[in-house]
Amino acid sequence: MSDKPARPAVWQRPERGARGPAPERSRPQITAEAVELADAEGLAAVSMRAVAQRLGTGPASLYRYVASRDDLLDLMADTVAGEIDLSVAPTGDWIEDLSGLAVQSKAAYLRHPWMLDLAAQRGPVLGPRAIDYLDHALAVLAPAPGDGRAKLEAIGLVGGLASLFARQELLAASPGSGAAPAPPAQGAYLASVAAEGRHPHLLAALTAAGPPPVDSLADGPVDGPAERDALFRRMLRRVLPGLLA
Repeated sequence: MSDKPARPAVWQRPERGARGPAPERSRPQITAEAVELADAEGLAAVSMRAVAQRLGTGPASLYRYVASRDDLLDLMADTVAGEIDLSVAPTGDWIEDLSGLAVQSKAAYLRHPWMLDLAAQRGPVLGPRAIDYLDHALAVLAPAPGDGRAKLEAIGLVGGLASLFARQELLAASPGSGAAPAPPAQGAYLASVAAEGRHPHLLAALTAAGPPPVDSLADGPVDGPAERDALFRRMLRRVLPGLLA
């Protein structure tokens, strides 16, 4: 086992050395170019060479600001975390406030689908903006029951639900994905079977995994962003009280 100390996070290191020529680039500029590339071509397309080409320079020049592709991915994830608006003060209705943050998180995944792959590969990235989000979410949960650990777990689970719903929406919208909504007859049959109460595990799985057919039948088809967000909020209102009971 190596005694070598862990490398500090990219945010703990100077953006560039104090010596040498005047800076031509900046980390925010490089990161913004990498995010645009990932939005257009996916996470696999992001490399130091590809980003350098978009900036009209060589890869070596980028290493003055970003030590590795892993550092660049961390910067990209934290940049997206900064898209969530934290300016609204908590209202005291912690379920509604946390649901609002989750809807914003889902929207960020939909704008940047590569974030779903990045989260699956590297797990959560706790950069400055992500830490701001975490602190704000804990402020939202101040009036909620439960200790700090339970609240952190709830925030993590809500983030997971946001990514799950975003992935489902992207899959359903993908041409040729075969993930079109279930025909009405199938939805009605599944709803009726679940309502009988003879399949409790199926009912629990349907409630946790996605838009339940009962909601679709009662409230009309879920065919637009507003309807999908409303459904997501309804799901969160069911789940959150149980998480912090």
